[in-house]
Amino acid sequence: MAAEWDGKSRGTVFGFKVFIFFIKNFGINAAYALMHLPVPYFCLFSRKNVRGLYYYFNKRLKYSWFKSSVSIYKTYFVFGQTLIDKVAISAGLRKNYTYEFDGEHLIEDVLALKKGGILISAHIGNFELAQFFFRERLADQSISIVITDQDHQEIKEYLDQFLKKSEMNFIVVKDDMSHIFEINAALAQNRIICISGDRYLENNKCMEEELLGKTAKFPMGPFLLGSRLKVPVLFVYVLREPKKHYHLYARRVEVKARDAQDLLKKYTTTLESFIKKYPLQWFNFYDFWDDVK
Repeated sequence: MAAEWDGKSRGTVFGFKVFIFFIKNFGINAAYALMHLPVPYFCLFSRKNVRGLYYYFNKRLKYSWFKSSVSIYKTYFVFGQTLIDKVAISAGLRKNYTYEFDGEHLIEDVLALKKGGILISAHIGNFELAQFFFRERLADQSISIVITDQDHQEIKEYLDQFLKKSEMNFIVVKDDMSHIFEINAALAQNRIICISGDRYLENNKCMEEELLGKTAKFPMGPFLLGSRLKVPVLFVYVLREPKKHYHLYARRVEVKARDAQDLLKKYTTTLESFIKKYPLQWFNFYDFWDDVK
């Protein structure tokens, strides 16, 4: 199994239709209950993903065989809940959720410096919901989120019929590297750039650092930018908690000029602490350490 992520999310238009129907007609909790139907399918038939998750729980977190197996099911279920939450909140059901802000003032401090900043996150929790945190509590058009655009187009087109159009500014990663110019332009406008630091695509440059006791590969871009652009850098995560509650964490990091490796090390140290606190919410469903036998 390839260690790198292929850039695509799984799912079908029919599946999204079913869950949107349940959300609209029976409520969010009914959609959660329905999630118990597809989860066993993924546990039984997504063998490569399951092997990657089992390795994560059993070898890296040192869970027993039984606890690892149960955690795989729970991870798929929690992941399904975060997808439902994203659809529900995007469709205007934000009032059904509560939010907690931990370190929000650090983001406001960065904007006050008027030279932009970089937020580095990870595929833990539901970072895409950060846009709703930012939209309501920070200045309009102050955030740009760097994303890949390789999800299945038919699903995106279907969802666009139901979800409210996002007011966030997105910068799409492109093969010709033109997104670098967009990032620089956004920083010049005192915007904050949000980017994930825990997935790299094949043929892209990467760096190595230890995470959970074993070396893994990380994308070079976020840490190269953070260590060279002379702007503030923060680590930001949005984690799901019981009773439809989300907790946003922001942590300021001291950056050594032109030392991307040091920034990566600080990132993995912080990420590891959150993985241990929220082990079921690190949604990297593949052989992250390139070590599954």
